[in-house]
Amino acid sequence: MTGVWHAIAHALRITGSMTWQISWSLILGFTLSAIIESLVKKSTIAGLLPDDRPRSLATATGLGAASSSCSYAAVALARSLFRKGADFTAAMAFQIASTNLVVELGIILALLLDWQFTVAEFVGGPFMIVLVALLLRRVFTARLRDEAREQSEKGAAGSMEGHAAMDMSVGGAGSFWRRLASSDGFTSISHNFVMEWAAVLRDIVIGLFIAGAAAAWIPDSFWQSLFFTGHPLAAKIWGPLIGPVVAVLAFVCSIGNVPLAAVLWQGGISFGGVVSFIFADLIIVPIVVIYAKYYGRRVAALLTLTFYATMAAAGYVIELVFTPLHLVPTGPRHASVAGDGVSWNYTTWLNLVFLPLAGVLVWRFLSTGGRRMLSMMGGGPDDMAGHEEHAGHH
Repeated sequence: MTGVWHAIAHALRITGSMTWQISWSLILGFTLSAIIESLVKKSTIAGLLPDDRPRSLATATGLGAASSSCSYAAVALARSLFRKGADFTAAMAFQIASTNLVVELGIILALLLDWQFTVAEFVGGPFMIVLVALLLRRVFTARLRDEAREQSEKGAAGSMEGHAAMDMSVGGAGSFWRRLASSDGFTSISHNFVMEWAAVLRDIVIGLFIAGAAAAWIPDSFWQSLFFTGHPLAAKIWGPLIGPVVAVLAFVCSIGNVPLAAVLWQGGISFGGVVSFIFADLIIVPIVVIYAKYYGRRVAALLTLTFYATMAAAGYVIELVFTPLHLVPTGPRHASVAGDGVSWNYTTWLNLVFLPLAGVLVWRFLSTGGRRMLSMMGGGPDDMAGHEEHAGHH
């Protein structure tokens, strides 16, 4: 019995160490995203995505990256944009960018893995979006598009519908800085900040616990066998194929899968395999079920196969491009999955700066009607009528 408690304590110690290491970066990333979301109305995004031309796809990618959402909220928001007239492919580009091209994801990748993984993510993400657009042009027929449109209009509930429908941007005249410095701007930032945390907290906690348990309990020999670490060429071929499969089995999405990615890298998965694993937050089983509710089973199957193929392709391309450029980390792998806990280093100082900032934003959120908004995060997409233009003015 003592051995069991010792193993649990070891897993929790690793989990706590990773949590402490990434806390400041999450606060920074969500604060930046909250500032941007406070200036961009969600209701205007659909009109900017009328087709799947390069300009619309670039706009979708930029707005998606600025809209930082958990995977469930991003999927719900993409369906909402499609219902409001956005092109289906452009909505998918927005969805991919909203989960895989956000600031906090890049920072955490650099902290737990290395800066090369951050570069790979921001190179591979746009490549995946372009490839998805090209594939959907060929296989997403007019009939399938009509099926998706008809099913989406039924308004079947998925997850995080209320969060996706809320609009907490600051209206009115005035410059960028004037609006943000106003009382309404402060309120809007606090509401966007806390709602983003509420949306991703579950995935982050689950991801950290799974990563801590995997690092503590699964021996390196298992990962080495699974990833063919003794056969370099086979490992590079196998990594981008098995990476998304591990993500699907882990059921972790959004930023929560980065700690597990660090464990997989430590265990021997290829560089491209890590990239494809990170992208695979959009094909875990619960989200595939939501695709079927939103767009019908045939479209859900098509999306799942398309996303898997492009995730694997992105992993291969990153491996092929980064290797000759000497951007693939070599030598012993030292992913930050088993740190020594809290110590007086830059992480501690940054947490001492950003944790009080988070506290101020949470206080503002609670003192301006935030509790009522939290209760509206779930429900169906049409339950938010009358609240979509909520801007946090109290």
